[in-house]
Amino acid sequence: MPNDQQLNDWFQERKSRLSERNAGHLFERICAGDRTALSAAITLVESKRPEDRSEANKLLQLCLGLGKKAWRIGITGVPGVGKSTFIEAFGNHILTDKSKLAILAIDPSSNVSGGSILGDKTRMETLSKLDNVFIRPTASDSTLGGVARHTREAIILCEAAGYEVIFVETVGVGQSETIVHSMVDFFLLLMLAGAGDELQGMKRGIMEMADGMIITKADGENVQKAQWARREYANALHLFPPKENDWITQVHTASSMTKEGFEDIWSNLQSFFQAMEHSGWINENRMRQEVEVLEEMLRALLQSDFFANEDWLAKYHEMESKVKSGEILAYQAAEELFQGFKSNT
Repeated sequence: MPNDQQLNDWFQERKSRLSERNAGHLFERICAGDRTALSAAITLVESKRPEDRSEANKLLQLCLGLGKKAWRIGITGVPGVGKSTFIEAFGNHILTDKSKLAILAIDPSSNVSGGSILGDKTRMETLSKLDNVFIRPTASDSTLGGVARHTREAIILCEAAGYEVIFVETVGVGQSETIVHSMVDFFLLLMLAGAGDELQGMKRGIMEMADGMIITKADGENVQKAQWARREYANALHLFPPKENDWITQVHTASSMTKEGFEDIWSNLQSFFQAMEHSGWINENRMRQEVEVLEEMLRALLQSDFFANEDWLAKYHEMESKVKSGEILAYQAAEELFQGFKSNT
């Protein structure tokens, strides 16, 4: 039989675990700047348990009610461009002006490749030791939509905790850039000088999304190459159509070793947010992003409902076989399945 002390310890531990899943309790601690509570809250919103999702939704509503807004900045770039090194150095630079910085890493491929998001935290050695900096990788998920949802919710929680600037870093290369672009205000693209088109791997579409571009590792013998690359990319940007918000994308060079170029980059970011907040574009863009999320989630839920039904899943496979054999065209099969599903719901 356990003694009184053991029973008390068990009770206190259970009480602590329950409090980590209570929206009201977490909200109070988050507002007080408790980083442990913020981590627990993100774990809660990542949970797939129905009871946790209920508390997570309550917590998110409480946080939204605060109306706090941070500068949401997406950062992406090809492997080897030095994203983590740049974030470490540039993060320290902006902390001379801003008081709190959050860094969220999003890697949809991490459940396949193992990813490097946890390694990023160890490489950001200085930032990870600061009390006013919060670093968190987004949990891997079987779908890009799942990762995006967790990151969006983490952004809301970080804003409620008083973080003024939030970096959303892409670790994977590919569709994750589009995902990050859809949840930030400013999209920063890091590039290498003289790496060759095959290594750059950046499509025209990603350059069009960029609100700012930086040629990294502009130090030592690489300074001249970086300046040449800056001119080339700046010229290329003139060929793109103007942005909806009339912002003109600037190309900078920077060195994470010497901190050269950081003042210009930070000044450019400040100009962007000052102009876009004054014009109302930030609010308009965020409202548009939320409507896109609404549509995306609705599609995902309808699709999930369809494939969760064993009868309709069987009918789908039946149609799939007919499409493969050429008995019916794909769009006809989809229409027939949709009409049948709609009439039975």
